Amino acid sequence: MAGSGSRLSRRLLLGGASAAVLIGGTAFALRGSGAGHRSDADARTFNRGNAAEPDTLDPHLASASYENNIIGDMFLGLMTEDAAANAVPGAALSYSASADGLVYTFKLRDHKWSDGVSVTAQDYVFSMRRILEPKTASQYASLLYPIVNAEAVNGGKLPADKLGVRAIDDKTLEISFDIQIPYIGQLLTHYATFAVPQHVVELHGDRWLQPENIVTNGAYVLKEWIPNDHILLVKNPHFYDAANVKIDNVYFYPTQDFSAALKRFRGGELDIQNGVPSQEIAWARTNLSGALHVSPYILTQYVLFNCTQPPFNDVRVRTALSLAIDREIIAAKVMHAGEKPAYAYVPPYMPGYPSKAQIRFKDQPMATRIERAKALLKEAGYGPNNPLTFDYNIEDQSDSRLISVAMQAMWKEIGADVRILPSDDKNHYNQLRRQDFTAAWAGWVADYRDAKDYLFVYQTSSRELNFGRYSSTTFDRLMDQSDRERDPARRTRILEAAEQTMLDDVAVAPVFFGVSRDLVSPAVRGWVNNPLDVNRTRYLSLDRSRFLV
Repeated sequence: MAGSGSRLSRRLLLGGASAAVLIGGTAFALRGSGAGHRSDADARTFNRGNAAEPDTLDPHLASASYENNIIGDMFLGLMTEDAAANAVPGAALSYSASADGLVYTFKLRDHKWSDGVSVTAQDYVFSMRRILEPKTASQYASLLYPIVNAEAVNGGKLPADKLGVRAIDDKTLEISFDIQIPYIGQLLTHYATFAVPQHVVELHGDRWLQPENIVTNGAYVLKEWIPNDHILLVKNPHFYDAANVKIDNVYFYPTQDFSAALKRFRGGELDIQNGVPSQEIAWARTNLSGALHVSPYILTQYVLFNCTQPPFNDVRVRTALSLAIDREIIAAKVMHAGEKPAYAYVPPYMPGYPSKAQIRFKDQPMATRIERAKALLKEAGYGPNNPLTFDYNIEDQSDSRLISVAMQAMWKEIGADVRILPSDDKNHYNQLRRQDFTAAWAGWVADYRDAKDYLFVYQTSSRELNFGRYSSTTFDRLMDQSDRERDPARRTRILEAAEQTMLDDVAVAPVFFGVSRDLVSPAVRGWVNNPLDVNRTRYLSLDRSRFLV
């Protein structure tokens, strides 16, 4: 157990190495209080614990935050994040909008792909057509639907060259929208909007992502991918700001087992780790206070229902399960890190969205809720002689297991029998995308800081991202209306009404709003806590003389 570590192991020197061991084919330095300083080369090698094994590193096929951590180190969007994850110019030096706010013109900076070929506006035209091509089957295609003709192109109703994106010249890109996009800067930091190298993709096809073929325009390029072991990125010498990038090599390790990752962090194998098991939070606060970073995070964790299949095509059943969840107990007694009970879907910390939408039973006592849940199940045809039984899919992580066991007991109280089915993150979300589930544990982390990023997922048009296939004409109408509302206050009220609609329909059962739980070695310089929990390696550096106390 991590909590039984010795005093020596709690005072590891994150610098210096007297020996090395091989773990999974990778050499790790053995570190100790008398080992001395590490070499300058080691100070330029960064080891990141990264939650799970990526399904892909293709910006147009990715869908998970642990994929974003890697992709955002390799590729540069028109906009990018600064050290605090604020949207700043990236591949675009500047942009301007037409008087009606529907046409944006971007001036690209003079920069190159990692093979030395210039990045051009045509790369962006090619890439936005590519993600919307039906054969690409991108989960995030609907993120670009505000672009003129995007939905029709994605649906195969128009050819790709009808998309409202064009290269005026090599360094000038124009994007035309059907609606105003007040969150344009944030939107363009998302990997779905990134350019991929047209000359490489057309040459190598599906093999363009192989380390021997890939080229990127960000701070790093892929050198090696050993599945379920590590991904190695190396510094891109053609990156426009390479002179200010301090770290040469970045190892990303899948760390789905957070308890094992904690041990690796304590042993000096990881410089950072995204994720700390709830049962270790108290220990970490006492023994790793200088390394544990817990901060507000734009994350909602929830129970997802397959709204197209029995028993969850019945709103009474969905409502009963939501009523039975004691969110206060899960947030305070299971999670331990400061998570907040969720009675809404859009989390706090969303700029310009002080939402009043909430689950209507929020203030009812649990006893009242339990009785109402039992009555709803009885009304839906379930009872002692016909109990509600269903499979519940979760990620095979320590916290997910704890939460699911707690909710299993809560649902048992209303007469529901639940079988918990764990799988690794990649397979879990692939099952959700295929609709191969009845109910599941899921979460949503902000792609950009606007309430629409949380709500658009449940539009009928969102297709693959709408895992539960929730569909409501009222909700869709409100979302369309919000897209055409220019007054910010009125737009907020419309989005609130849309959120209230999906809450009343129990499209999902929100459980808690998250916090980021990062372990950051004191050797890491430049780390900034932020609501997106995004820290690009290009802004970080290492001082191996610093101790973990």
